[in-house]
Amino acid sequence: MIVHMRALSRLVVVLTATGLATAALAASADDFKAAYARAEAAENQAGALKNQWTTTDTELKAAKKAADVGNFGEAIKHAQEAEALANASIAQAKEQATAWKNAVIR
Repeated sequence: MIVHMRALSRLVVVLTATGLATAALAASADDFKAAYARAEAAENQAGALKNQWTTTDTELKAAKKAADVGNFGEAIKHAQEAEALANASIAQAKEQATAWKNAVIR
């Protein structure tokens, strides 16, 4: 299970790095809205799997706060981080759905 958690951690790092590079470009309110919508959709999917991470919600709130003051570049970074975290929680839920079978003594 530790190996799987390391893989999930790597996934979050890769997704975050690619997202931060994208956010470095000039950002607009429309760019933020699209990034936030993707993050919310991923978070809703994680919720449907009953595996939402609290850090995802924290990033979504930070994104909204940055957007409210017009800092769309920062808002997009937070939204993309939230999306990466939500996607990692989805991956974890799917992996854990079958991993328990390996722990059962046969």
